[in-house]
Amino acid sequence: MNSKKNQLFLILFIGIVLSSCNGKKYIYEIPYQYSSLDFTNAKSNEKEEMSSAYSVVDDNPLGLNDDTLRIKEKYSIIMEVMPKEIRDYKLYSYLDDWIGTPYQKQMLEKQVGVEASYFVQALYSDIYKKTFPKTPDGIFRSKSLQLFTGRTFLKEGDILFFRYDKFRPISDVGIYLHNDRILACTAKGLNIYNFNDEYFQLRYVAAGRLKEKE
Repeated sequence: MNSKKNQLFLILFIGIVLSSCNGKKYIYEIPYQYSSLDFTNAKSNEKEEMSSAYSVVDDNPLGLNDDTLRIKEKYSIIMEVMPKEIRDYKLYSYLDDWIGTPYQKQMLEKQVGVEASYFVQALYSDIYKKTFPKTPDGIFRSKSLQLFTGRTFLKEGDILFFRYDKFRPISDVGIYLHNDRILACTAKGLNIYNFNDEYFQLRYVAAGRLKEKE
């Protein structure tokens, strides 16, 4: 009996609420009302606030040309570093045309034949305006270089010196690039190799960097 009374009371209560909610007075008292114009303006302001939350990044702040940007992106992938870490654009642009040139003793002809010391001599002459001898030992003895052995100090463009036999203390040269990648000439030709390979580690003697102008 009591359950029936409770059901009737609940039905009556719901009816009263629904009738009051359908009245104009209830509609007018809704606290948030937008005209179509208000709604449009609100959405526009919301988009502006979202846009201002994100800063615009200029990915070419130095204004580099397309060819330089291509080199920057290409060698950042090869070196496995961020593009911003590739800084010596002239170095990479120069060697890009020479990659894959077969090894040929005492030669310097693009995609035909090259010896590492001849290439390093030409590269430093063309890019850094510094003239070296064409032999590994001659480059090693140049007064223009500051020699050091620590690998942690290496940076783009440093010359690496290698020893292959006891009769020639300085037998070959290479160029340090980035992230333990080097440019060297082996039986496979002039190419980019991993400096951590045992082949290079057992033969590494020292590195050289151009002395700063006084």
